[in-house]
Amino acid sequence: MKKECIAMLLAGGQGSRLYVLTSNVASGKYRIIDFPLSNCTNSGIDTVGVLTQYRPLELNSYIGSGQPWDLDGTTGGVHILPPYQTASGASWYKGTANAIYQNIGFIDLYDPDYVVVLSGDHIYKQDYSDMVRVHKETGAVCTISVMEVPWSDAPRFGIMSVDQNDNITEFAEKPKQPKSNLASMGIYVFSWKVMRKYLIDDEANPNSENDFGKNIIPAMLGNKEKLVAYRFKGYWKDVGTLESLWDANMDMLSQSSGLDVSDDAWPIYARSVNAPPTFLDAQSNVTHSAINRGSEIYGTVENSVLSANITIGKGARVSYSVLLPGVVVEDGAVVEYAILGEGARVGKNCKVGGRPESTASGKWGLSVLAPACSLDEGRTVAPNVMLNEKGEEVSR
Repeated sequence: MKKECIAMLLAGGQGSRLYVLTSNVASGKYRIIDFPLSNCTNSGIDTVGVLTQYRPLELNSYIGSGQPWDLDGTTGGVHILPPYQTASGASWYKGTANAIYQNIGFIDLYDPDYVVVLSGDHIYKQDYSDMVRVHKETGAVCTISVMEVPWSDAPRFGIMSVDQNDNITEFAEKPKQPKSNLASMGIYVFSWKVMRKYLIDDEANPNSENDFGKNIIPAMLGNKEKLVAYRFKGYWKDVGTLESLWDANMDMLSQSSGLDVSDDAWPIYARSVNAPPTFLDAQSNVTHSAINRGSEIYGTVENSVLSANITIGKGARVSYSVLLPGVVVEDGAVVEYAILGEGARVGKNCKVGGRPESTASGKWGLSVLAPACSLDEGRTVAPNVMLNEKGEEVSR
């Protein structure tokens, strides 16, 4: 069972930053979790623990044996690890570090030299094996993947200060006045024996929030451990907000974005949808869009990403939008700059969203329908409005 390196994927939040949507669905053919799982496979990591405490049965059903990602080996594979009651009374994961702590027994089964800790909120393509190589060559106990962000965005991230050799000298979690624009991507490589000790010590501290950024990393720095920054140059997006989720979907349609999901050299794997091929009516018009199986298109679709089993009625138009599985847009309806949750229905001649310049105040944002939200015929949903499953307007 000995493994040099395994991965632990933190995928279990309620998607609170996505408000009325759930974080397990990305768009089109892919779910967000497909990206880190595919990165593991392409990086040669064949043992992955997926830590979740929100709707684990749904995630377990999607991942199954791990076969779509070639993670169904007999000596590793992918494992769903929900929290469970123990003799000590622990149950829900209290923080990122506590989630790993509760699964020390699982990690010990493989006696790894290194543990890669990943987040389930990111869409990106990264070779973790190169990051592990740097970790070994530098003799670090923790290597953190970082990238430069605009200075205006720096207060939203954990920010690293480094020396000339990219050794981390200081870490600040969401600083109001950042000293650097080198942001943590929430991707770590740890030397397991050292990490294990810090997890145990952290759990014994009643004042800890049991979080990597707030507790584990500062504790390591305080003890003068060697922490190294790994500079990542490729595409990466934290899709924890509605706008970033929409941006990532639009990036899938752009050849210049860096998010090439058709790249044979680094494929993104996903579970195939059991549905017939997409049907395009003779009067339909589809341009610059991605459409998954099981869809029926009778109207116009442009610059949009459609998940499986979508229906676009006659005379309807969908543009610059993201439609999650099972959405129905009835005849004559218009959907622009919107995200429609799974199973939402837009009635005949409804209008949802609008172009960025269409708001009187000049403030524009996406229109969002929650899963199963149903709009009666002729209803208008203005830009920057979000509706819950009952069709009621809710604040962001």
